[in-house]
Amino acid sequence: MAYLETNLVSHAQKVCRLYKAAWRNLESYGGRPHIFRYKAALLRARFDANANEVDMVKAKKLLMEGQAELWKTQHWHPYKFPNSPGGIAYGREEFYPDWILDTWHPYEKAEYPDYFAKRDQRKKEHIERWEKKYGKIKLDEGDH
Repeated sequence: MAYLETNLVSHAQKVCRLYKAAWRNLESYGGRPHIFRYKAALLRARFDANANEVDMVKAKKLLMEGQAELWKTQHWHPYKFPNSPGGIAYGREEFYPDWILDTWHPYEKAEYPDYFAKRDQRKKEHIERWEKKYGKIKLDEGDH
């Protein structure tokens, strides 16, 4: 349901998003840097030519034409930043839960004494807050 707009986007924001998308599209085509910069300057000149348009009907028409042109000229394999969604490295960061640190050997913990002293203090404070809010857990004899 990403196509449903749930918030209002101003015309200026839409134009800025179109400009950025067009710029990224130019980047995807790559090529030599001086040619890219020339095409980017032409792109900026096209946007600046209509920057002071006061007729909103004409401005909306220009925006829709720009979006249609971007759609027609989009690159077949657009560049994506590695850590962005769709990028090659997206989602590669592993998540290690906090309890893993409890399994460390004391010799390993001794390498980071300040960190583990502060961590143990915060764990005690967290347990006290939890017990104050919810009470102590009473285990039956059959529980582990």
